Amino acid sequence: MNTKVHNILKAIKQQGNQAVTGFLRQFDGVSLTPPQWRVPLWRARKALKDLSGSQKAVLIESARRIERFHQCEFKHFDSHWQETFQGVTFGQTVRPVDSVCLYVPGGRFAYPSTVLMTGIPARVAGVPRVVMTTPPQHMTKEVLAAAVLAGVQEIYQIGGVTGVGAMAFGTETIKPVDLIVGPGGAWVTEAKRQVFGTTGIDLLAGPSEVVILADNSVNPIYVATDMMAQAEHDPLAKSFLISTDQQVLGKVKKIIEACFLPQCFFNKVKNWKVGVEKSNFLAPEHLSLMVRNPGKLLKNIRHAGAVFMGPWSPVASGDYWAGPSHVLPTGQSARFSSGLSVQTFMKRSSLIHVSEKEMKKKGLLVSGLAEAEGMAWHAESLIVRRGGPCVRPLKGTIRTKE
Repeated sequence: MNTKVHNILKAIKQQGNQAVTGFLRQFDGVSLTPPQWRVPLWRARKALKDLSGSQKAVLIESARRIERFHQCEFKHFDSHWQETFQGVTFGQTVRPVDSVCLYVPGGRFAYPSTVLMTGIPARVAGVPRVVMTTPPQHMTKEVLAAAVLAGVQEIYQIGGVTGVGAMAFGTETIKPVDLIVGPGGAWVTEAKRQVFGTTGIDLLAGPSEVVILADNSVNPIYVATDMMAQAEHDPLAKSFLISTDQQVLGKVKKIIEACFLPQCFFNKVKNWKVGVEKSNFLAPEHLSLMVRNPGKLLKNIRHAGAVFMGPWSPVASGDYWAGPSHVLPTGQSARFSSGLSVQTFMKRSSLIHVSEKEMKKKGLLVSGLAEAEGMAWHAESLIVRRGGPCVRPLKGTIRTKE
């Protein structure tokens, strides 16, 4: 456990507003009183209105496309169902969480795209309270404008571990949230790890990464620029190029040798079967199939956060406007997890309805399993429903399971 992160979170939990005010001054160099933490919505609406025509147009176009994708996703998400089998009706209901915080990172850049990619799925899922927080120095007009398009209702200028702690525990000024989503640096990721359980989180995002499978049908400049685009996210970001053709590797390496080379890795494989297996081992956040027949390779891809098909689908298209959220699993976690989606904001409840006839018929039988576990009152709760008296004394026999 990172003790520095732990101590910051502990202080926020215990001291509330006082701790947040102090950490804003210490880490962000700003002196803001609690009423100043929240940015009024009128300021966000004004930011959208004041954007230039081209800036506003691209944000609106991105928002529409992202919303369309997640509406389709929601439509295909089988949320409510029931089935009856031998006297028992079981099923499922799905409801959105009551509140969510969109953590929008600062660091080297401001990210209005992250506002759209996290806020719009939350809105489509039906989350009643959508909150956004970001470091004060990155509260740009583009970020504020994106908040309006995403349907954000509360905006706070608190970043880093301080922002995560304030949203998880709440303060005298801020009501806590049920879920925190969005990427961040190492400290934010560690803060999300430590508050999990008090609040929910989407995933633990690490440095960004891309794996590109490319053959000689693709322009090497496309490959090179995609690799460099990924590397510019962060000094720890990684770009991998896998090819069966040494000339492809050589051409791309020559293009990018002047920049980002330490973050770029090149691997020649004898055939695409080996190449695909290497990709599956890496389980990348982004996988780009720049080959003649990407569909053929896709059939054997098992692990990837998002797959980009063909040379006209650069990863940057997914970062901004293609549709699916760009908040994706990193560090090989695509082996067992998925990117942010409508389902991130939903929680399932199982439904169980046992008929009187079935309980009277099977209660005694099922009680035998409870007895085998030593759970006497579990067994009794089944037996008494057959209509007989309670055979155990009601006092002095209840024990807790070790």
